[in-house]
Amino acid sequence: MTTTLSEALEEAYASNPSDVVILDTLELIHPDFKDEDGNQAAVRVVRDNVNLRAFLEDDAPLNAGQEVEFVALGFDLEFPPVNTTPVPEITVTLDNVGREIIKYLDMAASSQDMIKMIYRPYLSTDLSVPQMIPPLTLVLSDVQANITKITAKARMMDIGTVSYTHLRAHETDSYLVCRLLLEKKKKDKKRIFIIL
Repeated sequence: MTTTLSEALEEAYASNPSDVVILDTLELIHPDFKDEDGNQAAVRVVRDNVNLRAFLEDDAPLNAGQEVEFVALGFDLEFPPVNTTPVPEITVTLDNVGREIIKYLDMAASSQDMIKMIYRPYLSTDLSVPQMIPPLTLVLSDVQANITKITAKARMMDIGTVSYTHLRAHETDSYLVCRLLLEKKKKDKKRIFIIL
């Protein structure tokens, strides 16, 4: 039987108390994403029906350690099976996208630079820091968009520096938190171990 990361996440979600919700967020970053004043900008979304204000980790690429807003948007992450190719791909689908997100994608369309995607889960009871440090950082490829939906493939940015991905339930004060821990390679650059 093949276990997928999605199944492991579902199990972790089910083990949380009913009053604690895991809030999945995505941040899209590209050198050409600029706000009206010409400053570097990011697209930040939360899988929820209301916007979310939460703090980023201290070494975030933009707005490090600051409170930022994630816009409520339906999205789906389809994780690959555990026994997959050397560089696993995640399928990302963003639904009901508006002009603002399409505008940013248009900014990046003519560039050779890749769009960076950062996945951060937060707990509804603790928005002071993401529950995954470091967050999962991927690059988008094969981006397809229409009026209401964006679909893309996402891959690890630097697969050679990751020795294994370890998904586990991490006990904190009174509840379990799902964490995806990435550890730097120590010996073997060619292997990726996924341990559940």
